[in-house]
Amino acid sequence: MSAGQSTALRAKRYKGPRTISALLLREMSTTYGKSPGGYVWAIAEPIAAIAVLSVAFLLVFRTPRLGTNFPLYFATGYLPFLLATDIANKVATCIRFSRSLLAYPMVRYTDAIFARVTLSLMTQILVGILVLSGIHIVFDLTSIVDPTSVVKSIVMGVMLGTGLGVLNCYLFFSLPVWERGWGIITRPLALVSGVVFLYDTMPDFAKNIMWYNPYTHVVAMMRRGFYPTYEADYISQTYVYGVAFICMAFGFLLLYRHEKAMIHN
Repeated sequence: MSAGQSTALRAKRYKGPRTISALLLREMSTTYGKSPGGYVWAIAEPIAAIAVLSVAFLLVFRTPRLGTNFPLYFATGYLPFLLATDIANKVATCIRFSRSLLAYPMVRYTDAIFARVTLSLMTQILVGILVLSGIHIVFDLTSIVDPTSVVKSIVMGVMLGTGLGVLNCYLFFSLPVWERGWGIITRPLALVSGVVFLYDTMPDFAKNIMWYNPYTHVVAMMRRGFYPTYEADYISQTYVYGVAFICMAFGFLLLYRHEKAMIHN
């Protein structure tokens, strides 16, 4: 192999990681670098949501459905839900956001998707660590954490968010009305995902609805990791991964077939 061929091979080999790194830095600067406070808002948003829910339910109920601390109860439900929905929303708009860069041959839509998933994952993990650590410090709590369940919840949330995001990435482009419809449909999603109302305490007809909502399983897996007595036997990782992979397969297929139209229109 000649020196020129070797150099070209190395350049091709490292093109993907370099492109993703550049897109990741661009995402960080545009998402958090231009707004006052930057990452502060990413942390303040879940804290505000958890605080509002905790105060509201503390006025009505003496203790949460799990444990004795309302902020921890809502944090273990809201944070995994936020992880999955944030990834789904960011991936769904990644081609629209990076369309000018995708016109270059060396930048693929898969690079843009991977960059957005990576940034969202890093941000939400950082937010989760800070929020949960703060709750334990402020309220002097001691939790027996099952790291396996926590990691499973994170992986399930990432896969579900990516799958829904990839499919919506095409649907938002081809059916603009679907983007508005999706926003309307998902607004009450937290209410039927076990974030506020625990699955186990709901009537049977509500359980039948909640079980088919994959977010319910992601939330329950995280709560299992922080509450040793919470078995959550209804969790089905197979169902969540099935929904994620089906959405991902159809989404990538549609993006592959309509890539040029989406980038140049």
